[in-house]
Amino acid sequence: QVQLVESGGGLVQPGGSLSLSCAPSGRTFASYTMAWFRQAPGKEREFVAAIYWNSGTTNYADSVKGRFTISRDNAKNTVYLQMNSLEPEDTAVYYCAARYGYMRYDSYQYDYWGQGTQVTVSS
Repeated sequence: QVQLVESGGGLVQPGGSLSLSCAPSGRTFASYTMAWFRQAPGKEREFVAAIYWNSGTTNYADSVKGRFTISRDNAKNTVYLQMNSLEPEDTAVYYCAARYGYMRYDSYQYDYWGQGTQVTVSS
Protein backbone atom coordinates (compact mmCIF):
# COMPACT_ATOMS: atom_id res chain seq x y z
CA GLN A 1 0.00 0.00 0.00
CA VAL A 2 1.50 3.30 -1.10
CA GLN A 3 1.04 6.25 1.21
CA LEU A 4 2.14 9.84 0.86
CA VAL A 5 2.62 11.45 4.25
CA GLU A 6 2.71 15.25 4.23
CA SER A 7 3.96 17.59 6.91
CA GLY A 8 4.45 21.32 7.27
CA GLY A 9 1.95 23.99 6.51
CA GLY A 10 0.29 26.37 8.94
CA LEU A 11 -0.36 30.08 9.29
CA VAL A 12 2.09 32.67 7.96
CA GLN A 13 1.98 36.39 7.28
CA PRO A 14 2.17 37.75 3.73
CA GLY A 15 5.76 37.79 2.56
CA GLY A 16 6.69 34.92 4.84
CA SER A 17 7.93 31.41 4.10
CA LEU A 18 6.83 27.85 4.74
CA SER A 19 8.19 24.45 3.85
CA LEU A 20 6.15 21.33 3.09
CA SER A 21 7.45 17.77 3.10
CA CYS A 22 6.09 14.62 1.48
CA ALA A 23 7.49 11.25 2.50
CA PRO A 24 6.26 8.38 0.37
CA SER A 25 6.04 5.03 2.10
CA GLY A 26 5.59 1.58 0.69
CA ARG A 27 7.97 1.97 -2.22
CA THR A 28 10.73 4.05 -3.74
CA PHE A 29 9.76 6.46 -6.45
CA ALA A 30 12.36 5.96 -9.15
CA SER A 31 10.74 6.71 -12.55
CA TYR A 32 7.90 8.56 -10.83
CA THR A 33 6.90 12.20 -10.96
CA MET A 34 6.17 13.78 -7.60
CA ALA A 35 4.00 16.88 -7.59
CA TRP A 36 2.26 19.39 -5.40
CA PHE A 37 -1.28 20.54 -6.09
CA ARG A 38 -3.43 22.94 -4.12
CA GLN A 39 -7.11 23.59 -3.69
CA ALA A 40 -8.61 26.80 -2.35
CA PRO A 41 -12.22 26.97 -1.08
CA GLY A 42 -14.66 27.01 -3.96
CA LYS A 43 -11.95 26.39 -6.55
CA GLU A 44 -10.70 23.39 -8.46
CA ARG A 45 -7.50 21.61 -7.54
CA GLU A 46 -4.60 23.16 -9.43
CA PHE A 47 -1.06 22.19 -10.28
CA VAL A 48 1.71 23.93 -8.33
CA ALA A 49 5.02 22.16 -9.01
CA ALA A 50 6.46 18.82 -10.09
CA ILE A 51 9.76 16.98 -10.07
CA TYR A 52 10.78 13.90 -12.03
CA TRP A 53 12.53 11.68 -9.54
CA ASN A 54 15.23 10.21 -11.77
CA SER A 55 16.60 13.42 -13.29
CA GLY A 56 15.44 16.04 -10.81
CA THR A 57 13.82 18.01 -13.64
CA THR A 58 11.26 20.46 -12.29
CA ASN A 59 8.34 22.50 -13.53
CA TYR A 60 6.15 25.14 -11.92
CA ALA A 61 2.85 26.90 -12.36
CA ASP A 62 3.33 30.48 -13.55
CA SER A 63 1.69 31.77 -10.36
CA VAL A 64 4.46 30.36 -8.15
CA LYS A 65 7.47 30.50 -10.44
CA GLY A 66 10.36 32.27 -8.76
CA ARG A 67 8.78 31.97 -5.32
CA PHE A 68 8.38 28.21 -4.78
CA THR A 69 11.04 25.51 -5.11
CA ILE A 70 10.39 21.77 -5.33
CA SER A 71 13.22 19.39 -4.50
CA ARG A 72 13.83 15.80 -3.50
CA ASP A 73 16.21 14.00 -1.17
CA ASN A 74 17.01 10.55 -2.50
CA ALA A 75 18.51 9.33 0.77
CA LYS A 76 15.42 10.32 2.75
CA ASN A 77 12.98 9.44 -0.04
CA THR A 78 11.31 12.79 0.60
CA VAL A 79 10.02 15.61 -1.57
CA TYR A 80 9.96 19.22 -0.38
CA LEU A 81 8.16 22.38 -1.39
CA GLN A 82 9.85 25.54 -0.19
CA MET A 83 7.43 28.46 -0.41
CA ASN A 84 8.78 32.00 -0.17
CA SER A 85 7.18 35.43 -0.58
CA LEU A 86 3.81 33.94 0.25
CA GLU A 87 0.69 35.84 -0.73
CA PRO A 88 -2.90 35.58 0.54
CA GLU A 89 -3.75 34.02 -2.83
CA ASP A 90 -1.54 31.05 -1.91
CA THR A 91 -3.97 30.08 0.85
CA ALA A 92 -5.19 26.55 0.12
CA VAL A 93 -4.96 22.92 1.09
CA TYR A 94 -1.74 21.58 -0.45
CA TYR A 95 -1.59 17.97 -1.65
CA CYS A 96 1.37 15.79 -2.51
CA ALA A 97 0.79 13.46 -5.46
CA ALA A 98 2.67 10.82 -7.44
CA ARG A 99 2.40 9.22 -10.87
CA TYR A 100 4.50 6.72 -12.76
CA GLY A 101 6.32 8.31 -15.65
CA TYR A 102 7.08 11.83 -16.70
CA MET A 103 5.33 15.03 -15.70
CA ARG A 104 1.69 15.75 -16.29
CA TYR A 105 -0.22 18.70 -14.95
CA ASP A 106 -3.80 17.52 -14.44
CA SER A 107 -4.78 16.03 -11.12
CA TYR A 108 -6.61 13.08 -12.69
CA GLN A 109 -3.29 11.88 -14.12
CA TYR A 110 -1.89 11.17 -10.66
CA ASP A 111 -2.39 7.84 -8.94
CA TYR A 112 -1.39 8.48 -5.33
CA TRP A 113 -2.33 11.34 -3.05
CA GLY A 114 -1.51 12.60 0.42
CA GLN A 115 -4.14 13.71 2.89
CA GLY A 116 -3.48 17.41 2.34
CA THR A 117 -2.08 20.11 4.60
CA GLN A 118 -3.53 23.58 5.16
CA VAL A 119 -1.51 26.67 4.27
CA THR A 120 -3.00 29.99 5.34
CA VAL A 121 -1.42 33.32 4.43
CA SER A 122 -2.95 36.12 6.42
CA SER A 123 -1.99 39.11 8.52
